[in-house]
Amino acid sequence: MTYRTMGAMGVQLSSLGFGCMRLPMKDARTVDRDKAIPMLLRGYQLGVNYFDTGKWYCAQDSERTLGEALKAMDRGKVSVSTKYAQEKPTAADLRQKFETSLALLGLEYVDFYHLWGISWEFFQTKIDVKGGPLKAFLALKEEGLAKHLSFSFHSDAAEIRKLVDTGYFESMLCQYNLLDRRCEEGIAYAASRGLGVVIMGPIGGGRLDSPSEVIARMLPGSDNVSTPELALRFVLSNPSVTVALSGMSTMEQVEQNVATASRGSWLSSGEEQRIRVTAEQNQKFMDLYCTGCKYCMPCPQEVNIPRIFEAMNHAHVWGLEEAAKKMYREIGTNPWVTGKKADACIECGDCEEKCPQKLSIIEQLKESRRALE
Repeated sequence: MTYRTMGAMGVQLSSLGFGCMRLPMKDARTVDRDKAIPMLLRGYQLGVNYFDTGKWYCAQDSERTLGEALKAMDRGKVSVSTKYAQEKPTAADLRQKFETSLALLGLEYVDFYHLWGISWEFFQTKIDVKGGPLKAFLALKEEGLAKHLSFSFHSDAAEIRKLVDTGYFESMLCQYNLLDRRCEEGIAYAASRGLGVVIMGPIGGGRLDSPSEVIARMLPGSDNVSTPELALRFVLSNPSVTVALSGMSTMEQVEQNVATASRGSWLSSGEEQRIRVTAEQNQKFMDLYCTGCKYCMPCPQEVNIPRIFEAMNHAHVWGLEEAAKKMYREIGTNPWVTGKKADACIECGDCEEKCPQKLSIIEQLKESRRALE
């Protein structure tokens, strides 16, 4: 395993982190411990020393499962990260949730504690306010209950700089991969200010887990390099990245990702530049189909037009056809991907009137349905 220094903290972390959001499930409410715990321990045995979890992961069974695995690990050799799920953010709520996380993990302290999925607006209006949880959050470090304070992020990439400049955080967690480079400048800025940077979704939330001839052609002579390996190498080639956090569901994924993270050589400057040029060209092609501006929304029939067109871009531009079909199937099946599929369109034309690109959305929805269903 290769290791990197976490920002100005001096902590040495494995370049591959174990994300505990996609552990194998026995049923809708319970992690399959017979599979998950051996995976966690195998990662530890192979040198992974950063484990990330959260209250809502795996139907709220992730923290407890990781806690059981931690009993067989040397606590001084691993860093554990979890998050504050701020549904009703108050000082008392943060403290109660933190103590519950500690109990589930079976720990006396956590190494990294995150304000989960915050935006700059949320931080200003819900966190850093009278009676809000900021003071209680900062107190966790003062009391030694959380070694380092962090935030995770899903919002406008331009907001990263503002959150970093508050001076409250020592690390950040955000999405970054071949398909989504929006946070690239923010990542570089955070690193320049001494923050450690952990990346979620380096394999695109599983979308880059399937073969793609388009991606394979990015590197001539890379016939033996799988799409997920190339994706992980791309993220780890960024000098501002400390840890690439992968949510692993099988022992095979653990073994493969560890092998990639143990290479010690990522991409040459020429290879990285070739990938960037190709990615930028692909982005232009994607924008011809849909820029994702969401001006077409809301749809009176609740059709999730941006998600459908994003899936089409994955299929047509990146050659990720199976991943695109999975994205399409997920629409309307969980709280993170709401709305309806293309068959709910009644051709009212409301979306086309609002589209700044004047796309033929109705016809493209028909095409999407034919391609993805």
